[in-house]
Amino acid sequence: MFIIDAHLDLAMNAMEWNRDLRKPIEEIRNREEHLKDKPDRGKGVVSFPELRKGNIGLVVATQIARYVAPDNSLPGWNSPEQAWAQTQGQLAWYKAMEDAGELVQIKDLPSLEKHLQLWNDGNSNTNKPIGYILSLEGADSIVTVKHLERAYAYGLRAVGPGHYGPGRYAQGTNATGGIGQTGRELLKEMERLNIILDATHLCDDSFWEAMDHFHGNVWASHNNCRSIVDHNRQFSDEQIKELVSRGAVIGSVLDTWMMVPNWIRGESTPENTNCNLEVIINHMDHICQLAGNALHVAIGSDLDGAFGKEQSPYDLETIADLQKISNLLQKRGYANADIENIMHGNWLRFLRRAWK
Repeated sequence: MFIIDAHLDLAMNAMEWNRDLRKPIEEIRNREEHLKDKPDRGKGVVSFPELRKGNIGLVVATQIARYVAPDNSLPGWNSPEQAWAQTQGQLAWYKAMEDAGELVQIKDLPSLEKHLQLWNDGNSNTNKPIGYILSLEGADSIVTVKHLERAYAYGLRAVGPGHYGPGRYAQGTNATGGIGQTGRELLKEMERLNIILDATHLCDDSFWEAMDHFHGNVWASHNNCRSIVDHNRQFSDEQIKELVSRGAVIGSVLDTWMMVPNWIRGESTPENTNCNLEVIINHMDHICQLAGNALHVAIGSDLDGAFGKEQSPYDLETIADLQKISNLLQKRGYANADIENIMHGNWLRFLRRAWK
């Protein structure tokens, strides 16, 4: 089945993890097996060959660069201008992959329909370019609100105003507080440009303020349910209902600490927490029950988002195993039409409406 994955940090993996995603996954793992600078070295699950193997022909791919104030202990850049430059380096990598025939940017309805036709023409996907929609995870790198129009011109189509901790335009995971005047100005410009608001990572205060001030298209690229895993990174039932009321789609994320409760970093493993792919169906099903249908949940895996096999479902060897989700949904009694919507149809319906 054709799959859309609405959250992959491809450029981060290429530029910060120094992974050549054109290579087979085993070659990528072997090349970094001796490295100890990051906990997921030698455990990556994403590469272009694996995306094609899994029939994952369209992804939402990120730019990401956080600004950190002097009192912020999170990793990041010491000025917005440095963060902007980092995202431009990531953009250059995406363009290089387009030149190499590996990727093709999807930024409007004609390019979307053309790409879907290519990937569903019945021929082998081995040499087809993977479609990517450009998204910005955390808006700190937008030096001024005027930079947003420049970003739109090079293809940026979705923005998550916050990430982890305090941000310049919104407060993210583990932070508190609203979006303030600068956040409201950013949202107003996003609305003018028809840039999708990604509600992922917004802390509760910023989430509700954003909902009050943004009247454009909203999705949540990678978020699970707080009622299952009680953490501010997850959505409460009230937030899920708000998103459903706005026609949003929520991408289920496969980072195990967001899938199972009581995950302890450095101690928990997918095996000792019994975290397999079936667990994500619990989160998907909860959203479906709140919505009363299967039209508001999909896939936003976040695989290789600064974690690898050590923090992915134990029955997932590579991203190609996203194909297993359709069978798991079938086992839960989901109809074929609902399964197709979750695997790709809900994202497509959203984009066709947003870009019409």
